[in-house]
Amino acid sequence: MTIELLTQVSRQAFETILLVGGPVLLVSLIIGLMISIFQSITQIQEMTITFVPKIIAVFITLLVALPWMVKVMLGFTRSIFENLPLYVK
Repeated sequence: MTIELLTQVSRQAFETILLVGGPVLLVSLIIGLMISIFQSITQIQEMTITFVPKIIAVFITLLVALPWMVKVMLGFTRSIFENLPLYVK
């Protein structure tokens, strides 16, 4: 396995991680920011207010994006298995 091949596989792995985890993290970030703004405006500092909307938003995001996430992960896994003879050399 050459350095170039290792770099390519590592880059593909990081891209896949960002593609799969990005939408859920982005939704969680946006919901958390909205809740923080709401709490600072109303001066309600209840810690449990932040968890329930985030959990619901993340769950809905996973339900919507899960087929696409599985497709991305399967594509990466398929490319790893197809190029396995190149990695062994």
